[in-house]
Amino acid sequence: MKLIHLSDLHLGKRVNEFPMIGDQAYILNRILEIVDEEKPDAVVIAGDVYDKTVPSAEAVALLDDFLVRLADRPLAVLLISGNHDSPERLSFANRLMEQRRVYISPVYSGEIMPITLEDSHGSVNFWLLPFLKPVHLRRFFPEEGVESYTDAVACAIRHMPVDSTQRNVLVTHQFVTGAERCDSEEVNVGGSDNVDAAVFAPFDYVALGHIHGPQNVGGENVRYCGTPLKYSFSEVRHQKSVTVVEIGEDGALAVHTVPLTPKRDMLELRGSFTQMTSPEFYRQVDRDAYVRIILTDENDIYDAVGSLRAIYPNLMRLDYDNLRTRTGGLDLDEADDRRDPLELFADFYQQQNHQPLSEEQRNYMAELIETIREERA
Repeated sequence: MKLIHLSDLHLGKRVNEFPMIGDQAYILNRILEIVDEEKPDAVVIAGDVYDKTVPSAEAVALLDDFLVRLADRPLAVLLISGNHDSPERLSFANRLMEQRRVYISPVYSGEIMPITLEDSHGSVNFWLLPFLKPVHLRRFFPEEGVESYTDAVACAIRHMPVDSTQRNVLVTHQFVTGAERCDSEEVNVGGSDNVDAAVFAPFDYVALGHIHGPQNVGGENVRYCGTPLKYSFSEVRHQKSVTVVEIGEDGALAVHTVPLTPKRDMLELRGSFTQMTSPEFYRQVDRDAYVRIILTDENDIYDAVGSLRAIYPNLMRLDYDNLRTRTGGLDLDEADDRRDPLELFADFYQQQNHQPLSEEQRNYMAELIETIREERA
């Protein structure tokens, strides 16, 4: 059975206040072309379909168009909600959509039954496990002692009637320990959202969403396909792609990727203002790309953004890297590092009280921040 594995479309996303909806429409058209070239039996979308729990009208229309065009092809579509999605909104009318072989995970209820597809080797069971937090599992299984994200996912899997004599694919949206993150992804307190890959042992393939860089975690059968577009300047070196998976008899895997070329690339440029505005320099640059420019001039340039945007119309961000910014403690790499709230609070506490948080205080704050996150979920 051949699958195309997608995730983290983030439809409706804005990057540095630039709307990405046109770029997303372009890349979805390219994905449909790849679908026609590869002729998969199913397309899997592993969460974060939208960028916000209440998506824009344009984002909803774009997903609607994409799903309709997929449903017109001889394949199944299997889709789950991620941490950016509202599972209630995303799963609306999911039972009606099943008539067109579009399967959307419902709101988690403590019970998951598989979507079974057939090929020449027999059945392949797809298990649609949306983004979960420990609080979701404690509601349905209070006796299980679910404390961590690993506990939560392991508990959910234990309550799935997985038949190990058949091939099984899990579609889920979590952070698996060891995966490489970038700054466009949400980070939980102290890495508390980590899930141990060992919980996925019953499955022949695990189609993951949540991490924006394509990568395997702990083996070829546990994989993040990554985003179809670059959504932050920490992703400028990513090669975005579509993951194609073939599951043979007895679960044998063959995985390859098909590169995705965006409508506009994302670039970082570094140098002096004089260099950035020199025809000899900018004629060698894709000036239609989304650009971050890091100026190395020691003095701020008057109306630098306006002057540079006349040359680079999609300038998203301007920073300085010079003696002043470095000695002022504004290291650019640190500024881009999305530190978790606990560490930010710990730094603030030490500055105010001239002593670090005690272990008891740190544990209390970690629990408090996680409780607030769960209440907002």
